Amino acid sequence: MSLDTGPRLRVLLADDHPLVLEGIRALLNGDPSLEIVGEARDGRTALRLSIELKPDVVVLDLSMPGLNGVEVTRQLLRECPLCKVIVLTVHEDRSYFRKLIEVGAAGYVLKRSVSEDLRRAIHSVSAGGVYLDPSIASKAIDGIVHKTGESADRWVDLSEREIEILRLAALGHSNKELASLLNLSVKSVETYKARGMEKLGFHSRVQLVGYAVSEGWLKNV
Repeated sequence: MSLDTGPRLRVLLADDHPLVLEGIRALLNGDPSLEIVGEARDGRTALRLSIELKPDVVVLDLSMPGLNGVEVTRQLLRECPLCKVIVLTVHEDRSYFRKLIEVGAAGYVLKRSVSEDLRRAIHSVSAGGVYLDPSIASKAIDGIVHKTGESADRWVDLSEREIEILRLAALGHSNKELASLLNLSVKSVETYKARGMEKLGFHSRVQLVGYAVSEGWLKNV
């Protein structure tokens, strides 16, 4: 008898390596809260199926024939902005992570970590969070600290409102959405966010997301 008490999360898988796809399928099939609704082995098929099936989460290989993970993510989120994309990759270089965060990916998981980390990532992003593989998050923070010097110490200078707005901004909310959520004017949101970013020495959402992950701000959202 099934113990499920609610609708399952609908997941689409995309990877051009059959053995990898088989392994991910076996892993996720063991979670009764997840339902695999489609599979693809190239970027164009992944994009087409995602738009047609509108899954809650797309688990996408970064390097696929046809369209790569960055371009699939960019085009998919333009058509289906509510869909969450988790990218699987062997690449640990910060440049890949930065590109994916910039186009809107919600999760970044290394293929060597595909186990409980992937299931954790799926549940996290479906709840509105951002998930970065721990080793990627630490590298992202290392890069930020090297560039900003005293970044970690500057958090104490932030007001509660600045922290609230920066945290929600790291989750991907626009200034307009933040204004509505917090009952503020868009101008006030822009001012709080700019002031907080300036205090931290940050210039991009990539830096903000990386730091928010390291501080645990995006857990349990």
